[in-house]
Amino acid sequence: MATERPATVEPPVGIDELLERVRAGLDRVAAAAAHEAARSGDALLVDIRYAALRERDGLIPGALVVERNELEWRLDPRGSHRAPEATSHDLRVVVVCNEGYASSLAAVSLRQLGLHRATDLVGGFQAWRTAGLPVNR
Repeated sequence: MATERPATVEPPVGIDELLERVRAGLDRVAAAAAHEAARSGDALLVDIRYAALRERDGLIPGALVVERNELEWRLDPRGSHRAPEATSHDLRVVVVCNEGYASSLAAVSLRQLGLHRATDLVGGFQAWRTAGLPVNR
């Protein structure tokens, strides 16, 4: 017997449509702009790549490393497990994943926690590296 979907539940969407929707609400930044914002203290770069990618490709100097499954707990300014850098809901956070997909979804999750300036890096770490920006091995 089939069950009916409640009227308040939205119909399912594919990942491409979901990404398009969430990115429409983000002020995504290019690698050079993210580098300048971090350098000037205007943004905190948060690297959510998993350990194997960080070991393979290196790290962005000064970026806070927080694996994706811990992100909300570490960046919630009111959370008991917050990182010291998570000082305010006004903090500008630029989430960095490998290629700029997972970071869009992560940034929206941070916005749902009240971090209204959260966004992500277009093209992720690979765009950073391609732009010739600093990487620590």
